[in-house]
Amino acid sequence: MRNFKIYLLGVAAMLFSTSCLDKDPTHAILADQSITTVEEANQAVMGIYSDFMSRYLYSGNLTLLPDIQSDLVYAVNGYSNAYGDIWRWNINPTNADIEAVYGSLYKVIGDCNFFFEQVAKWENNIVDDDAYEKLEAYKGEVHFARALAYSELIKCFCKAYDPATAKDELGVVLVSSYSNPGEMKRASLYDSYQFVLDDLTKAYDYMEPEEGTTLVASDYYDSPYFNEFTVQALMARVYLYMQDWDNAIKYSSELIDSDLYMLSSATTVYTNDMSYYDYMWKYDASTETIWKVGFLPTSYGGKLGQVFLNFDEISYRPDYVPGQAALNTYEGNDLRYVSFFQDMPTGYAHGLVWPLLVKYYGNMEFVSNYRIYHVNMPKVFRLSEQYLIRAEAYCQKEDFAKASADISTLRQARYQTYGSATLTSENWLDEIDKERLRELFMEGFRLQDLKRWGKGFERKPQEQSVRDGSSLKIEAGNPLFVWPIPQHELDLPGSAIEPNESNK
Repeated sequence: MRNFKIYLLGVAAMLFSTSCLDKDPTHAILADQSITTVEEANQAVMGIYSDFMSRYLYSGNLTLLPDIQSDLVYAVNGYSNAYGDIWRWNINPTNADIEAVYGSLYKVIGDCNFFFEQVAKWENNIVDDDAYEKLEAYKGEVHFARALAYSELIKCFCKAYDPATAKDELGVVLVSSYSNPGEMKRASLYDSYQFVLDDLTKAYDYMEPEEGTTLVASDYYDSPYFNEFTVQALMARVYLYMQDWDNAIKYSSELIDSDLYMLSSATTVYTNDMSYYDYMWKYDASTETIWKVGFLPTSYGGKLGQVFLNFDEISYRPDYVPGQAALNTYEGNDLRYVSFFQDMPTGYAHGLVWPLLVKYYGNMEFVSNYRIYHVNMPKVFRLSEQYLIRAEAYCQKEDFAKASADISTLRQARYQTYGSATLTSENWLDEIDKERLRELFMEGFRLQDLKRWGKGFERKPQEQSVRDGSSLKIEAGNPLFVWPIPQHELDLPGSAIEPNESNK
């Protein structure tokens, strides 16, 4: 089944819709002619995996926009104005880049709902046990896909979760039926998160291996497919965002303690003087990747590194370069710095020489064999994030010894020497903040982190930074930490979708 899925992943068609009411699934099988057998159900699941390949999601907008909007990078004089409104915080409800994120995530949800509706028509007639087990596994994958899409919508378009007020805050439009979506009205933030957790619980029930099953690490790490451990990874992330520290610790610990994943060492040589950590970014393969979006040279999404390099085989003309304040957070023996950044002259007339972001230079097999630059497979869940989640949750519970141990474990996999950490009641938030910045640089977490911590930031001009946007002070609680609901969704006939404060 795995080889069959790889083949389908390579040939699955990708379509895009900007409206959550658009119901055409991404795969070629339509309406009642589709998903009438278990094999067709498998093809439909591959269509959903294909949805996540969209350049508007993890290989593009969903990853890049939150970090470009924050304090990590600066626009360079002469840049193309790609994502310029996002960087300048000049964001309105008709912003096409944000519309694309919203629509693509609801496209995933629509395809999931289509799957469930079609399968429900015949699944009770299955008599073959093997076919039934396969279908159960597919249903688990689809429940997870829907939960993941909703979790990202909540992250981008809702306020940070406060248990005391969540039932009174706006969540997202919850659609669980393909044919009868119901009233287009936003649920509460509390109910939105509960929907995600319910889907994750179902996903785990469907995908949990039978008791006594021997798990083999090579069947799990670096996987482009969902499994019971991707469920745990998202559970831990969601519970952290919900301020449920005990459950964040529980699920991150189950994953860490599974021993199926291992942090990629930045000091251990893998091949050709390349560390395991370097190999993860250059070839998109590692023992710490829990789930990645699988690409092929003939079937891939966006180019994560394009705006940071814009290499035309002659020179580099980056739209954005790392901010000096962010670069200064890396210590001298932190090998993440040399993996992520490289001093290079730019091809602009001003000749800026700066540490450019080479983290997304591109999968080297794609580069060497096909001259495809700046395409990397997004690593949506990694073991390192689970250590960061657990450390932060431990700090919130004032268990600083365990939090220090987790940060030390992560640093020792990344630092040339030493790497020990000591977190206290006075420094823990600053240390967690900096560690998440360094480890997750330009992976789409920064805006959400600042929002949920109640932090603002300030940009100060640096060499050859664009004037408009370089001097910017954003206070905590700025309405644009929550993206506006796309205007076309508010204007749809019969829509009762409430706007965000940023829509006004």
